[in-house]
Amino acid sequence: MSRNKFPPKPRYDPDTGPVYLYGLHTVRAALENPRREKRNLLVTPNALARLGEDGTAVKMKYTETTPKELDRLLGADAVHQGVALEVEPVSRFGLADLHEPRLVVILDQLTDPHNVGAILRTACAFGADAVVTTARHSPRETGVMAKAASGALDLVPMIEVRNLGDAIEKLKERGLTIVGFDSEAPAPVRPRTDDTPLAIVLGAEGKGLRQRTRELCDEVVRLDMPGPIKSLNVSNAAAIALFAATAGRAAQ
Repeated sequence: MSRNKFPPKPRYDPDTGPVYLYGLHTVRAALENPRREKRNLLVTPNALARLGEDGTAVKMKYTETTPKELDRLLGADAVHQGVALEVEPVSRFGLADLHEPRLVVILDQLTDPHNVGAILRTACAFGADAVVTTARHSPRETGVMAKAASGALDLVPMIEVRNLGDAIEKLKERGLTIVGFDSEAPAPVRPRTDDTPLAIVLGAEGKGLRQRTRELCDEVVRLDMPGPIKSLNVSNAAAIALFAATAGRAAQ
């Protein structure tokens, strides 16, 4: 029997240790983000060449490494593509930093970094102005989240709020219609035909929207699914919600 029965554990704890971003798209976006504080770039010669293929300039000092060393650092499950960047967590914005927002995604205590990262990527693709998360019951920035976001972590402002209800009230005061998604909602989602500024609210995995959040929504809708599976991963639901929310804008 092989002595290497289990893959090596990462050298650091991603929940408490330094933040390592990895993967070409993710690291490229971080390098091009002037607000991102970068500490150390670890890169293989091949990955360094691939980083520069689209004109990305590596303006910081870097350390050449090997895929095996990156596996040892990040863990065998990390799809690093030969590059890892140690960074400070991305700067969080405040609601006051948003200038005339027209599309905001609100996450009501989502905890899975894969889902948050995937929603960031979708929000970026649909032109969202920001993603709002709660200070408690939301994941720390990790390489897993950043990899799932595929660069969007450095492209879409993330706003962390202490009181989600107060944040929703402030967005309503600024003219946004708040649309919550809940599997028990009486009305099905329909593609919008106008250009009303919107905030899309998505509930936590398994729990859905909290009661107070639901009460603050101007509309609560559900996703109708005629097939035998009646639920979707929240990141898939986010893609449908954002498509429906922006359908009218695309037609203009």
